Amino acid sequence: MKDLYTFDYNAENALKTYTAVKKAYTELFDELKIPYLVAAADSGNMGGSLSHEFHFASNKGEDTVISCSSCDSVYNEELADGKAHNIDDQQVQVGHASGFDTGEVSGESAKAVSVGLWMAISHDKNTLLRCWYPQYTLKDPSEPPAEREVNSHAVKSIAKAAGIDLDISIENPLEQWATHIQSEEASSQRPRVLDVYDSYVRAYKRPPLTDTLDGINRAVEDIDFSKLDRFPGTNNYLNLVRVHEGDQCSKCGQGLTKTHKATELGHTFHLGTRYSDVLQASVVVDRAHLDAGDRLSSQKDQLVPMQMGCHGIGVSRMISAVADNLADSKGLNWPRAIAPYEVIVVPGKGLEEEAEKIYDALTSEPTTALDVILDDRDKQMGWKLGDADLIGYPVIVVVGKGWKKQRTLEVQCRRLEVREDVALEALPEFVGSLLEKL
Repeated sequence: MKDLYTFDYNAENALKTYTAVKKAYTELFDELKIPYLVAAADSGNMGGSLSHEFHFASNKGEDTVISCSSCDSVYNEELADGKAHNIDDQQVQVGHASGFDTGEVSGESAKAVSVGLWMAISHDKNTLLRCWYPQYTLKDPSEPPAEREVNSHAVKSIAKAAGIDLDISIENPLEQWATHIQSEEASSQRPRVLDVYDSYVRAYKRPPLTDTLDGINRAVEDIDFSKLDRFPGTNNYLNLVRVHEGDQCSKCGQGLTKTHKATELGHTFHLGTRYSDVLQASVVVDRAHLDAGDRLSSQKDQLVPMQMGCHGIGVSRMISAVADNLADSKGLNWPRAIAPYEVIVVPGKGLEEEAEKIYDALTSEPTTALDVILDDRDKQMGWKLGDADLIGYPVIVVVGKGWKKQRTLEVQCRRLEVREDVALEALPEFVGSLLEKL
């Protein structure tokens, strides 16, 4: 891991530093000439108020990154805030389901084919969260319903806003909650059940109990029931499910979303004073350099906590991700920027001295010199070519039959699907043009 820590004396300079580091990372990934994503991200346990991740799309990736076909929003699904941004009261279904006092009803319930229940509990085990979400939704009547999954990050965001410290790591929340509320330590507080409704699901004032209290020595009257179908403190309805390919973008409301399985290779964090306050990591600054709001005294010099940034690129992770992304049945395929050598010269038997001249032609010109290796091992031509493919050199120059017959060299580039005979005098320019694309 290549780590970088930055320190500034005010927030304005810290954000400039953050932007500069993000730009440097972008230029580094640009140089690899492999498609990548820069996604707004959740700072998580690291903390801070601003964070971005750099990803390579990969079927083996552990992250899910969302992008939009219309706007430029790209974000990790961990950033889900639980709000249904494009649902308003005009889209609310009016009218009540027969036999129920529904009170308020939520967004687009007509699109939900069936409703699923997902549960979690608070860290103190006193509150059971029951999340009612559209388990299957129908976008197009001609297509089968799409199965949905709960986004635990969205649920955690809603719970936090409601003042609940949720523990989403518990695998059997109902059993844990039932055990707790029957224990002696729970006698001092009333157990609580909070029903959280996705905007696609009708919210009931008296929520269905299903089998929540089965086998528990508690009556309905002993439980505090409440519901949420709006994000606490706002008028936003709730979105509890993970984004699917082709969903409407929640940011712009116009484009369609695309989901990418991705591998995170780099991360930038603006930490502010989260750690410097605790560690009392401060610096003396001339008050003339501080904003008026940050000047705490009339003294010339002032002690201020440092604004911190934390940034990193996983070097070994990048190498393995690039290898996995570009490898084919013949072997690796390195980008020019991280290849062991840009070019390998492979001579046939008896052409070793000629190969040295070709090596010199590619490396002797100072302004256009390439990073070249000459395979002078005492092996058959086929074996050496197979080994060059396996290692993944960007360009292979073959000194073989073409050189004997017409003084031409075969230039191979698997990534660009190039296999062409080139005269020696044109070789440096031709090879250079291929490398520019790699």
